[in-house]
Amino acid sequence: MENRNYTETIDWLFQQFPSYQAIGAAAYKPDLGNILNLLGHLGHPEKNLRFIHIAGSNGKGSTSSLLASILKENGEKVGLFTSPHIQDFRERIRINGEMISEQAVIDFCQPFQSNKLEIEPSFFEITFAMALEHFNKENCTICVIETGLGGRLDATNCITPLLSIVTNISIEHTQFLGNTLAEISAEKAGIIKPTIPVIIGESTPETKAVFSATALQNGAPIQWAENYESTDIFHFPLLGNYQRVNFRTVLCAIETLKSHGFSISNETIQKGLDHLTSNTGFYGRMQIVSSQPTTILDVSHNVDGIQKTLESIISSLTGKLHIIYGTSSDKNYEEIVELFPNDATLNFCTFSNQRSITRKQIEDLIQKKKLNATIFENVKSAISEVQSTANKEDTILVFGSFFLVSDFF
Repeated sequence: MENRNYTETIDWLFQQFPSYQAIGAAAYKPDLGNILNLLGHLGHPEKNLRFIHIAGSNGKGSTSSLLASILKENGEKVGLFTSPHIQDFRERIRINGEMISEQAVIDFCQPFQSNKLEIEPSFFEITFAMALEHFNKENCTICVIETGLGGRLDATNCITPLLSIVTNISIEHTQFLGNTLAEISAEKAGIIKPTIPVIIGESTPETKAVFSATALQNGAPIQWAENYESTDIFHFPLLGNYQRVNFRTVLCAIETLKSHGFSISNETIQKGLDHLTSNTGFYGRMQIVSSQPTTILDVSHNVDGIQKTLESIISSLTGKLHIIYGTSSDKNYEEIVELFPNDATLNFCTFSNQRSITRKQIEDLIQKKKLNATIFENVKSAISEVQSTANKEDTILVFGSFFLVSDFF
């Protein structure tokens, strides 16, 4: 019975408050008014909690999960708020890896279902309010909060953290955030608060200037993780050089947290790495799901992320590379396919979410780019077929969207 009520509640949530994950741009609400109104209704749970706030173009989910796992191993009760979800809405809101219960979701939504709000919050806003109330009720000792799209006007920017982190900046969501690295940096830098330390994971001369100026204006101590001497003393469980960059940012954050009274040993850091999935539910980022041939799932979906994934895979390739690619119809897929190596076999597929590229769009792409490629209706049939024809020493890379990876599980 509870399950049906939960499904109905989630359906109501998506219908009432459209989500960017489902419909894209129309769901974006660049304003803090709604979230502050919602939190007022709930008695401002954010005032009782301690936060680490993480923004960036790529890597903020990985960085959030790595940090949350290490903090959990250090004895903290860690609230983790990330997006989007892959299978179940509840993945977005976790405490020490455990998803919010179906009943808690139902209980949170019930008053809103029976009383019409005088505001129209987005799906992301109502979800973030739910997370803060849950973390407060469960007495979390630290909360790791990943921003949505931006920074300055992102719903999560109503919090005052112990530490702010910006992983990196690439050209993305230009319709909301700006057309240049400097403009996008200015939006992401909006999470920098007066006197609150900030860590920048990666920078370019263009973005560095923006972050330096914003930190200076706010009297916020700034650290560049690029200068941090990361050590190779840890056994690191994720593939990809870019994940090591995220880990370097996390190690830099841990050093800063030590000045806030956190005492975190190398042994604790290693435990956090070893128990990453159970502590946070983190998966689908350069994740090996089977061997002979090695089959890797990855949720990178923009030019910068995909380029890093491909570079990482190609650098350690033994046999042939087989690409299985599926993307949202609004992504810059014509530019992305230019990144694919000429000697890789190409397989395109659609996925079940309504934002999926269509078969017609794939056919047009293949024709325009003169590609030799196979089209599949879903990712499971694509993997099954490619695994049956690949050699044992080959690598199969499945990537392009969270939704594509979601259909695998």
